[in-house]
Amino acid sequence: MQITAIGIDLAKNVFQVHGVDKAGKQCLRKQVKRDQMASFFANLQPCLIGMEACGSAHFWARKLEAMGHTVKLMAPQFVKPYVKTNKNDAADAEAICEAVQRSNMRFVPIKDVEQQAILAVHRARQGFVKARTAQGNQIRGMLAEFGLIIPKGLGFVRERVPLLLDEAGEELPGAFKILIMRLLEQLKELDRQVSELEVQIQAWHRSNALSKRLEKIPGIGPITASALIASVGDAKNFKNGRQLAAWLGLVPKQHSTGGKANLLGISKRGDTYLRTLLIHGARAVIRYAEGKPKQDWLHHLLGRRNKNVAAVALANKNARIAWALLARDVEFRADFAVA
Repeated sequence: MQITAIGIDLAKNVFQVHGVDKAGKQCLRKQVKRDQMASFFANLQPCLIGMEACGSAHFWARKLEAMGHTVKLMAPQFVKPYVKTNKNDAADAEAICEAVQRSNMRFVPIKDVEQQAILAVHRARQGFVKARTAQGNQIRGMLAEFGLIIPKGLGFVRERVPLLLDEAGEELPGAFKILIMRLLEQLKELDRQVSELEVQIQAWHRSNALSKRLEKIPGIGPITASALIASVGDAKNFKNGRQLAAWLGLVPKQHSTGGKANLLGISKRGDTYLRTLLIHGARAVIRYAEGKPKQDWLHHLLGRRNKNVAAVALANKNARIAWALLARDVEFRADFAVA
């Protein structure tokens, strides 16, 4: 009996495997340990394999595809409706096997090694930035307890903390001064880590032709461009630019019924990091555009909506432009107009 489709519930050490034949009848149901996965699937005839897009999914997808199998990754929320009974590994694997065979299922593009590597750098940078912000807030909070107020912003923390400590003189205990200076040194170390990772990202960006192409879009710089290239991969996996914008969570949520459309705020689905970069880039464009005499699409929008709505709309537009540049293999033109 030949297996045609397999669902794998990924785990750290023990994976659950569920397989069916052409008629949809169960013919495989077993647990496979991590060190047995490669040999187990190497001995199977090529078939369709489904997995949830979670930790280590892209690694196993590449490895199984190298053995001749067809691998599809799916978002976990699209698999959940196919779970028939109480949640357990066997039920999850069966649901994955059922979901991967659906013709209308949405799949996640498989990332290659280079994409995963640069995304890891992005995630590390994001973690350092978050830790740096927390460190700055901790310093400001501790000094506020002693009546020393520093305005918001890391720049003020770096500049004013040494001056405030000198001006305070003997009013502050020596142990507290030593602690604040220790925290300030830690803040500088986090600054250095962020700067070094940004240099690494920019070097990757300069070596990638597609990333440099996206950089020409107003509101998209080296960090956003490299993150888009590494996350999206082949833009042709998306039918159009709106699908990419929806994948990033930049389109309205719907709560429609009875033929009446009711659109809400943006869905915020997909990659929060990418969406944040695009919206921050749009805010920079809006800030630069203020006071300019040009009568373009953005200025007309700002005349009708507030800046937050305009920023999301511009981020949505930039995502669609990015898809067009990648899918159609063209360069960005600021004067482009549809004929």
